[in-house]
Order: sequence, then structure tokens, then C-alpha cells
Amino acid sequence: MIHAEGIVLHRLHVDGKMNERRGEIIRELKRSDLVPVRALIHRTIDACYGRVYPPRAIQFFKDYHSEEKILGRSRRGVLLVVERDGNLIATGGLAGGEISGVFVDPEFQRGGIGATLMRALEGKAAEKGLAGVELDVSLTSRGFYERLGYEILEERSIDVGEGQRLDYWRARKRLKESSGGTVYQ
Repeated sequence: MIHAEGIVLHRLHVDGKMNERRGEIIRELKRSDLVPVRALIHRTIDACYGRVYPPRAIQFFKDYHSEEKILGRSRRGVLLVVERDGNLIATGGLAGGEISGVFVDPEFQRGGIGATLMRALEGKAAEKGLAGVELDVSLTSRGFYERLGYEILEERSIDVGEGQRLDYWRARKRLKESSGGTVYQ
């Protein structure tokens, strides 16, 4: 189900207060977000993946992130968006113990938004009682996930035809509980 409830971001953690400097809000996907979310994802793929992936891999990514598939993932779990000044600038989802579709608009990368979104997704996993999460890591995002404490498990590859491949890694992160709440490794 798609919800419209929002959580407000403050710096690098979710605490229910508006960040006056940045003014970002993290909330669950609404049906009206589908077109802007797809556009955000495709814009990010074009800007960030074109220099490391072949054309057929780029198309594979875009097909995987069609409006229908985004909606399907939101129905199987939770899909979050980050909004600033009425514009969607990041998205990511959680279904079971799998985080997927994490994208930050290239204009807003390296500002802590991706890390904040990941903490929110990990928090949702912890609320469900999960001990850890797994995800697929693109060639361009390995350093980001390693800085967040993700452990690379294995290399993987998909043959996308015409001698082209989509290479990536599988990674996992254990979530720990403490008396003060969820602690992210």
C-alpha cells in the first residue's frame, strides 16, 4: 500500500524536526510520485552509470526501474522518497530484508542525503525485527555502501546481450540492537 505519511529529516538522522537549512522530508511513496520517481532514477542512471556500464546494461537498469516495477516494489514492501521544496531528490525501497532502488539526484549527491535515506531504510528493517539487510551494489556505489558498513559478499554479473555485461556486487549489513535503540554498524 502507498502511504502519504512523512518523517522529517534533520542532518544525518530522522528525528521528527524540520531541517531549517535543507528542508528535506522523507516519506513513503504516493501514487502521484511514480512518474517523478522514475524520472529521478533514469536521470541518475544516465548521469552516473554511463561512464562505467555499456549501453545494454544502462537499458537493463532503466527497464528494471519502470513505473510498473517501482509500483510493484512499493506493494511488496516500503518505498521511501526524499522531498525538498516539493521536488523528489532521492528514493529507495525495502522489501523483506532487501534494500533496492536507492538513487539520489546527481545534483544532491555527496550531501548526506543518501546516508540519511539508508538509515531510514535500515530503521524500517530493524522495526520489522530483521537482524540485517542485503542489497546489490553498482560499480559506482561500492565506496558509499562500504562507508556505511556494508560487507561485500560476492561479485555478480548479468549477460545483457551482444557481449555486454552488467557487473555488480552483493553486500550485506548486520543491524544490531542496543538498549538505546537500533545501532547501525
